[in-house]
Amino acid sequence: MEEILNISVSPHIKTKTSTTRIMLDVIVALVPAMTAAIILFGIRAFIIIADTVFAAVLSEYLCRRVMKRDNTIHDLSAVVTGILLALNLPVGISPAIAAFGAVIAIAVVKQMFGGIGNNFVNPALAARIILMSSFPKPMTTWAVPFYYKRGEVDAVTAATPFVIHNSGGDVPLKDLFLGTTGGCMGETCALALIIGFIYLLIRRIISPVIPLTYIGTAALMAFFWHENILFHILSGGLLISAIFMASDYTTTPINTKGKFIFGIGCGILTFLIRYYGNLPEGVSFSVLIMNILVPLIERATAPRFDKKENSNA
Repeated sequence: MEEILNISVSPHIKTKTSTTRIMLDVIVALVPAMTAAIILFGIRAFIIIADTVFAAVLSEYLCRRVMKRDNTIHDLSAVVTGILLALNLPVGISPAIAAFGAVIAIAVVKQMFGGIGNNFVNPALAARIILMSSFPKPMTTWAVPFYYKRGEVDAVTAATPFVIHNSGGDVPLKDLFLGTTGGCMGETCALALIIGFIYLLIRRIISPVIPLTYIGTAALMAFFWHENILFHILSGGLLISAIFMASDYTTTPINTKGKFIFGIGCGILTFLIRYYGNLPEGVSFSVLIMNILVPLIERATAPRFDKKENSNA
C-alpha cells in the first residue's frame, strides 16, 4: 500500500487569522487616536495621516516591483506603518518631510531587510528618529490644541507637558487624559489610546505583557525617583509606544519571559532618558535599543532541554 507524503514549508498549522486581519484590527484600534488627533488639531492632522499612509503604500508597491517580489500592499502593514508614523509627528510638520519619513520607514527599514517579518526595528519609530536628527526644529515644534478654532491658519506653538514640567510648571492630569496639551498628534490623548488598547486585548491581537510591564516599570521608576507617577504614564509617547510599537510581533521577543525583560528594559530606559537625558522624551530611543537587543534576549530566555532526558525518552 503506497502512501503519498506531502512535503511543504512551514507553517504547518494554519488558522483563519491572517496578517491582513491582524493589521485591520490594529487600524481599527488606532481609529480613536486618529479621531482625537483630528478633533484636537484639525483637518491638517487628517492631511498628514493621509500623506504618510499614501507615501508608505506607494513605497512598498514600488520597492516590491523593483525587487521583483510579490506585492504585499494588500496585507495593510504599510498602512499601519504610515498611520503610526503620522501619529508620532507634530501636526505642523511639512507633508514633504512626513512623506520622506514614510519612505524611509518602508524602503529602508522594512523592505531592504526583506519585508514584513524581517525588519529588526520598528519602522515607524526608526523613521521618527531619523526625522528628529535630520529636521530637529520642525520635529520639535508643537501646536496648541484647537488652534484652528481661533481662526489661525498656521498652528500656534505650544510647550509639551515635559517642557512645562522640567521648567517647574504643572500640567493638569485631566488635560493629559483628554489630550488638550502640546505634543505629537497621536500621543496626547491617553483616553483614545486606552480605548485602542482594550480593543486589541479583546480581539487578542497583542499580549498585555509588554505594554503593562513597560508602563509598570516606568511608573515604578517614577515612584522611586519621587516623580508624579500618573504624569509620567500619561505624558509623552509612553502609551502609544507601549501599546502599538513595543508590542510589534516582528521586533519583540516571542516567549513570555523575554517579553517581561523587553518591557522592563523599555521602561527603565524611557525613564532614565526622560530624567537624565538632554531630550525631554526617550520613548523612541528606548524601544529602538530594546529592538536591537531582542536576539540576545531570545537567546537568553530560550527553553532549555536536558539532553539526558531526551536520550532516555
